[in-house]
Amino acid sequence: MKTAAFVAAALLAAPLALVPAASAQDMNSRPQPVVPPLTIPLPADKPYPGTMQLRVDATDVARGIFRVRQTIPVAKAGKLTLLYPEWLPGKHAPRGAVAEMAGFTASAGGKPLAWTRQPTDVYAFDIDVPAGAKTIEVGFDFLSPTRSSEGRVVVTPAMMNLQWEQVSLYPAGYFTRNIPVQLEVTLPDGWTGVAALDGLKTSGNRYSYAPTSYEVLVDSPMFAGAHFRKWDLGHNVTLNVIADEPQYLAATPDHIARHAALVSEAVALFGVRHFDRYEFLLALTDELGGIGLEHHRSSENSRAVDYFTKWDENDWERGLLPHELVHSWNGKYRRPDKLWTPDYRTPMQDNLLWVYEGQTSFWDLVLAGRSGMQAKETILGEWASHAANYSVQPGRSWRSVEDTTLDPIIAARKPKPFPSWSRTEDYYNEGSLMWLEADMLIRGATDNRKSLDDFARAFFGGREGDWGQSTYDFGDVVAALNAVHPHDWERFLRDRMQASGRPAPIGGIERAGYRLVWRDTPNAYDRDRMAQGKNVDLTHSLGLTIDKEGVAGSILWNGPAFRADIVNGTRIVAVDGMSYSRERIEAAIRAAADGKTPVRLLVERGGRYRTVEIAWHSGLRWPHLEKIEGTPDGFDRLFAPKRAL
Repeated sequence: MKTAAFVAAALLAAPLALVPAASAQDMNSRPQPVVPPLTIPLPADKPYPGTMQLRVDATDVARGIFRVRQTIPVAKAGKLTLLYPEWLPGKHAPRGAVAEMAGFTASAGGKPLAWTRQPTDVYAFDIDVPAGAKTIEVGFDFLSPTRSSEGRVVVTPAMMNLQWEQVSLYPAGYFTRNIPVQLEVTLPDGWTGVAALDGLKTSGNRYSYAPTSYEVLVDSPMFAGAHFRKWDLGHNVTLNVIADEPQYLAATPDHIARHAALVSEAVALFGVRHFDRYEFLLALTDELGGIGLEHHRSSENSRAVDYFTKWDENDWERGLLPHELVHSWNGKYRRPDKLWTPDYRTPMQDNLLWVYEGQTSFWDLVLAGRSGMQAKETILGEWASHAANYSVQPGRSWRSVEDTTLDPIIAARKPKPFPSWSRTEDYYNEGSLMWLEADMLIRGATDNRKSLDDFARAFFGGREGDWGQSTYDFGDVVAALNAVHPHDWERFLRDRMQASGRPAPIGGIERAGYRLVWRDTPNAYDRDRMAQGKNVDLTHSLGLTIDKEGVAGSILWNGPAFRADIVNGTRIVAVDGMSYSRERIEAAIRAAADGKTPVRLLVERGGRYRTVEIAWHSGLRWPHLEKIEGTPDGFDRLFAPKRAL
C-alpha cells in the first residue's frame, strides 16, 4: 500500500516524465541550406548579336576524336555563360554527352580567358569576357565512345554520325532559333557527307554551309562515309545510304520503288509536306551504334548490313524509316506544348508522347503496309506480339501508359531487372494499339466513310512547306477527334492512356474482325525477329527470353521462370542433361505438355550451379491474330493504298 507522501511525490514528478531528455543528436551541428541564386540567363526571344562560327575537324577516325573550334560574338564585357545541349529533342530526356568533352579552352585576341563550370548545372560554362573583346574563341575535343560500354559508337573506319549538339556550345539567354551559326566540317579524304543543311560548298574534304539557326543546326545531323549511294524518292525526298562495305549498297529497283511508295503514301495521308526537302540518312552497319532519330528535314537511321542484300529475310525491321518519316509531321511540326522548349536547358515534359510516339508507331505500320515496305502478315504479327505481351504484363495493375512516357527521364533507357512489373516505354506500342482502336471505332461508326486518316490530315496538315512548330495540348487532340466523328473521346483517351489496371489493348484488333490466339509456331514478325537476333522468346511459355549464348532475360514477373528463381543474366547450361540449344529447350517444352514431365534445366549464375524443374505443361505458345469468320477484314481497308497507282 502506497503512502500519501509517495503519491504526492509521484504526481509532482509526472509532468517531468512527459518531456523527453535532450538527445545527443539535438546537440549536433545543424546547418541550413544555402540556396544558390539564379545565375544562368533564361532564354529570351530576341536576336543574338552576331553569327557563331563552328569548325569541326572529324578526320581522326582511328581514335574517334572530333576537334572543335568555335568563334562566338559577344556584346559586352563581363560574364558570358555558354551551355552544352542537355535536353535533346527526339530523346525526350536530358541526354547531353557533356562527359565526353575534354580539353576545354577559351580565349580572346589570342589570350587565354578564365572559365568555370557551374557546380549546380554542369552543362554551363562561365567565361570572363575582357573589355573591348568582340568575339571569343572556345575549343575542346569530343572523345566519342570507341566501344559500346562507353556509349553509342559514332565513328568507325568506314563511317561516322556527326550530331552537332555533341560538338558545340551556345550562349545562354536566347531562344536557340535566334542564334545564327555557320558550320564548317572537315571529313576524312574520300568520304561523302550528307546533312539537311543549305548552301553547301565543298573544297576537297572540307564542307561548309550557309549560316542557319542553332536550332536548325542541331536538327540537321550528318552521316558521312567511304561507301555511299543515294536515290531520289520523289517529293524532294532522297534516300542517302552509307555502308560498312560497298557490296551492301546493292539495292534493286524494286527496293527503291517501295521506299518511293512510302514517301508517296505519307504525302497522300497528310496532304502537305512540312519540309522543302527531306534526307533519309541510313547506315547499313554492324559497327556504328544503332539509331533511329527524327528531325524535321531528315532522320538518322541504322539497319543491319544485309538490309538490301537479304531483303526477304528483313521484312520485320523495315518499320524504322516509315516511323522516322512520319515524325516530320507528328513530333517535329505538331508537337506537344510541353515538349517544345526554347533552348536545350529547359526541361521537357513527356506526358503526350502517346500521341507523338504512339500515333507515329500506328502510322509507321499502316504506311509500311500501304507502300509494300512490309507484308500484312508481318504487321499483324507485330500487333499480335505487342497485344500478347500486354495481356500478361502485371505492371499494368499499378502504372498507366501515360506514366511510362516519363520513363526516358526516369530510367534513361537502361536495362531493367523485371520490366514486365516496372513497365518501360509502353507508350510506343500500346499507343499504337490504342490508335488502332480509335481508327476502327471511327470506321465502324461511319460505315468506313471516315477514319483516323481524316484526323491525320486535319491535325498534322497545315501549310505546305511549313517546317516550324505548331504546339497542342490534350484538349486539342480531343477536339480534333470530335471534329472527325463525335464521341466521348476525352473519356476514351483518359481511360486507355491515363488509367492503370486496364485490360489488354485488343479493342482495335477485335473491331477489325480478328482475335488474339496462341499457336505453337511463331508469327511472321516474331519468327524473323528471333532469327536475326539468334535468340528465342518464350515469354508465353516459360516466361523469359534466351539469347544466343543461353543467357536468360526479360523474366516475366511471377511467370514460371520467375517462380524457379531465374533472373536476368542466368545462364542455361543444359536441358535434360544435354548442353543448351534452342532446339532442345523447345523440345523439352513440347514434352512437358504431357502434364507430368517438368522442364529440367541446369543453370548457372555467378559461378553457382543448380538444377531447376519448371512445371509448365501448356506447350509452346506464340501469339497470332486470327480472322473471325464472316466479318469484314478491317485491316485490308486500313492497308489499302491512298497514293495514285
